[in-house]
Amino acid sequence: MKKIFKILGFVFSGLIALVVVAYLFITIRAYWNYREYTSLLYAEAPLLVVNQDTVRDLNKNGKVDIYENPNAPITQRIDDLLKQMTLEEKAGLLFITMIAMEKDGSLNEGPSLTNHFSFFLEPTSSMVAGRNMNHFNIIDTIAPRRMLLWHNNLQKLAEKTRLGIPVTIASDPRHITENNIGAAIFTPFFSRWCSPLGFAAIDDTLLMRKFGEIARNEYKAVGIRLALSPMADLATEPRWARIGGTFGEDAELSARLTKAYILGFQGDSLGKHSVACMTKHFSGGGPQKDGEDAHFTYGKDQAYPAGQFEYHLIPFEKGAFAANTAQIMPYYGVPVGQTNEDVGFGYNKEIITRLLREKYDFDGVVCTDWALISGSIFKPAADYGVEHLSDVEKAAKILNAGCDMFGGEFRVDLVVEAVKSGKVTEERLNKSVRRVLLDKFRLGLFDDPYLKEEGISTIANKEFIQKGRETQRRSLTLLKNKNNTLPLKQKYKIYLEGFRSDLQDKTYMQLVKDPKEADFIIMRLMTPFTPRSEYRLERFFHQGDLDFKGERLANILDLINTKPTITIISMDRPAVIPEINTASEAVIADFGSEEDIILDLIFGNFSPSGKLPFEMPASMEAVRQQAEDAPYDSQNPLYRFGHGLTYRNSETDTVTVNMERQPE
Repeated sequence: MKKIFKILGFVFSGLIALVVVAYLFITIRAYWNYREYTSLLYAEAPLLVVNQDTVRDLNKNGKVDIYENPNAPITQRIDDLLKQMTLEEKAGLLFITMIAMEKDGSLNEGPSLTNHFSFFLEPTSSMVAGRNMNHFNIIDTIAPRRMLLWHNNLQKLAEKTRLGIPVTIASDPRHITENNIGAAIFTPFFSRWCSPLGFAAIDDTLLMRKFGEIARNEYKAVGIRLALSPMADLATEPRWARIGGTFGEDAELSARLTKAYILGFQGDSLGKHSVACMTKHFSGGGPQKDGEDAHFTYGKDQAYPAGQFEYHLIPFEKGAFAANTAQIMPYYGVPVGQTNEDVGFGYNKEIITRLLREKYDFDGVVCTDWALISGSIFKPAADYGVEHLSDVEKAAKILNAGCDMFGGEFRVDLVVEAVKSGKVTEERLNKSVRRVLLDKFRLGLFDDPYLKEEGISTIANKEFIQKGRETQRRSLTLLKNKNNTLPLKQKYKIYLEGFRSDLQDKTYMQLVKDPKEADFIIMRLMTPFTPRSEYRLERFFHQGDLDFKGERLANILDLINTKPTITIISMDRPAVIPEINTASEAVIADFGSEEDIILDLIFGNFSPSGKLPFEMPASMEAVRQQAEDAPYDSQNPLYRFGHGLTYRNSETDTVTVNMERQPE
């Protein structure tokens, strides 16, 4: 036995030694790469005084060039800068991908034990100095002042490049109450709001715009100037993993909220006050065949069995374009049978040029979704329909289709080679460069990209927090209230299932640990999904069947049948719950509300007012019979679109009133 332990000790020690050696090798290599890339940089931009104005000499030539002059017309500034740019600098401008940051606010230059993202992402100087990139998507969350410091450090690095082109920082939504790194990023120091589905349950455009204004202030405080949102897609296919980011299945409702969202972030026009919006996913990413998501090869096809392609354009026509969204992102999938070639949206000239550019006259930036050319351990390359092309040919096809930027890519060399080989003309390249520069100039990044500490004080102030909690209250939707069970008026004994374990007794309830001792059970469930594990990103995507099955369903029903039960379904997709609904005394749909707010509703501190933003199917068979592209087509749904109940209190009784909303 001692011999075995001795052998195991040698093996374990050897493995540790290998890990240490590998880490040292990677660290040393990162250091030498850092030295190589930073050797390409110049000095900081000197400050010049012209007519009492202080101007940054971004190209360090000792004079104020037109593109450096904040008083010159933007078109002239773009023309001047374009003339000075090399092919490599133009190409670098057209790429955006994720970037890591260190917790102390320093720039990430290689694998770091304090940031696991750093093992998968390119070092900062490699992208800024080596590849001339200046658009980045942040997925980290560190303390606000450290985030501000990181942002200023990054802008200082960009200032030291030959032309000093500033960085644009982008982010997926950050104002949710729960984390899903594949679609939204929980940011604890921001105000917390309901999900987009919750805003659809509220249907208040003034409140939607107010959210945009508040989110804009909080984004700007930490340097985020490009929102990778809103999602104007429609939830017509209930199994689709991205439904939680949509405004539901009604096109007119989605259009209203999309417009208000963009106006909140951008204002009436794009300017220094704005956060630009990249509305997605043109021309509507909702009708995924069998509900499978197009991030992954098995979900590459979009299906239109009901012939409703035009229905999915309405939120863009009446929402995004009406609000002058700065940018547009197409989705990954293939709109099967809708265009002259079955290729993904980002490669599809009929979608991007004929429809978006020509029919809708959109001349803003079009950025592909992430990784259309390069695959990784996170997801495969979404080169649907063009798999036979070389990487250079794929890059050329994307540009020639009408797109401007490459999302989730850093292969700047592909665009350089595409131009040098004649696959893309420099005139075509310059069109995209002009569009991208226009947004940078409008946002004021060339004049002063640096953040000031006082901006941090705007984050999550009392008004912002209260407004966020208001949306959480108003989005809660009462689906069933048998015999007016709710609101609970006495201090009942309550057994909680699916809530935080640290919740304490309140003035209105006494918590018990055994459901048999309870007067009521309050149970919170999440919409079911089918886990996938081929790619790392799949674990963040809730897709597949929507119903509880087998032992899981039996255990839920056993608990419900123990005592009268109030069931909360936290929905990022429509749940299929016929048995649970029948057995429960009351059922509440939750779209991102915090637990104390849910309990406040149950105990009558406010009355529910939300309306369902989609149908809730009665069975998985009904789901499979639905057309992926059609709204309101579930056969005999458990609850229809717009269903919602409320309380009306008087001195003598409590009445439940149906508040059902019909599709327009």
